[in-house]
Amino acid sequence: MMRYVYLFFCLLFAASCANRAGIGSRQFKEYVDQSPVFNQDFTGFALYDPALDEMVYTHEADKYYTPASNTKIFTLYACLKILGDSIPALIYTIRGDSLIFTGTSDPTFLHEDMPKIDTMYDQHVYHFLQEAPQPLFYAERPTKDRYFGPGWAWSDYNYYYSPEKSVFPVYANLVRFQFKANLPKPLAYPDYFTKYITGFADEAVLPDYIERDQSSNYFRYAPKDDTLAFTEDVPFKTSATLVTKLLEDTLKRQVSLYRGEVPEFDQTVYSLPADSVYKRMMHVSDNFFAEQLLLVCSGQLQDTLSTDSAIAYMKRTYLQDLPDEPIWRDGSGLSRYNLETPRSMVALLHKVNEELSDEEIRNIFPAGGVSGTVTSWYKNQEGGEPYIFAKTGTLNGASALSGFLFTKSGKKLIFSFMHNNYISSSSVFKYEMEKVLWEIYQRY
Repeated sequence: MMRYVYLFFCLLFAASCANRAGIGSRQFKEYVDQSPVFNQDFTGFALYDPALDEMVYTHEADKYYTPASNTKIFTLYACLKILGDSIPALIYTIRGDSLIFTGTSDPTFLHEDMPKIDTMYDQHVYHFLQEAPQPLFYAERPTKDRYFGPGWAWSDYNYYYSPEKSVFPVYANLVRFQFKANLPKPLAYPDYFTKYITGFADEAVLPDYIERDQSSNYFRYAPKDDTLAFTEDVPFKTSATLVTKLLEDTLKRQVSLYRGEVPEFDQTVYSLPADSVYKRMMHVSDNFFAEQLLLVCSGQLQDTLSTDSAIAYMKRTYLQDLPDEPIWRDGSGLSRYNLETPRSMVALLHKVNEELSDEEIRNIFPAGGVSGTVTSWYKNQEGGEPYIFAKTGTLNGASALSGFLFTKSGKKLIFSFMHNNYISSSSVFKYEMEKVLWEIYQRY
């Protein structure tokens, strides 16, 4: 008799678990393991319930995948652990009658797409430099980083998503060109670069609208039929000398390049609230912000700016307990050398979850069907509030989606989907992920 009672309670417990989850392992196998779409490539999936502290389901979650822009979640976590409420923008010291300053790698200075508060050049830094009573001297801070990261596609130097890394970014290290009808050449912003537009190029020779010389700041452009009103951002070649010239052009005052030994800087000027900068990085998947913010983190740890040092510090201190060692090489995910596992991405997001409130998660992470890189995907099909808040990642043959899922029943889950080595459109995988995530929303 006792055996039957025991069996009854075992069945009752199993039924309650199935009711709690709503989706059993058989359904997950059907949705993920046996998916004809996911079987076209290498797919990894992990789903975790933080309230129960247990993994709900995994599929090849211990295998390494190219994470692409999911790498920005690592950068976000580094910022949350190292930086404060505002981004340090520059450090300086007063020596005699001179103000000597250098950069922290803050990406927001004179950035056209960041929010402006008082004037077109808010962020405090502009006003500080413009109104300082002392002569200004810019000192180039030591850095171990090259202008491109390891494993980046160097042929992308001309595209907006691949600006050079630098100590003191200005205008996001981009020139914004505006094409208009009946103009002899495009308008350049900042205007400083107008004189470097060298002239026409045959469209057959120059397939892009405008192209920079790879080793200098000379630009050629190719007028086309559809350039009546068109804007294109092109990275410029950075240097300490160019920083001083751009500052002079913008501040309308002399800025000299400091030639002596770099002094000890003892004061800091801050720019924008940190959450607004993180939101920009995550919503538009801004590679430049990610790279520069990781350098900002390194500058809080040591005098020399170094992406490798920031990564080593995070791995040594806050990431030692991830299920699998992160192969983390840059801030943005542009590098093909990055490799992560879905279960480690989930563990990382669990750490992020401990740093942020639900309101902050909903603000910083793109919302499915509403904002950022998931505006067109993962919409609540019942017309309710967004249920997916996640970071996308896309490179040729690699796609990822990792983040938070708020279920219909009110639970918060953490998930990571990673796909590698496919030859079809990434949209095929997004449709399939959307189906799986919607089922989880409805039934868990």
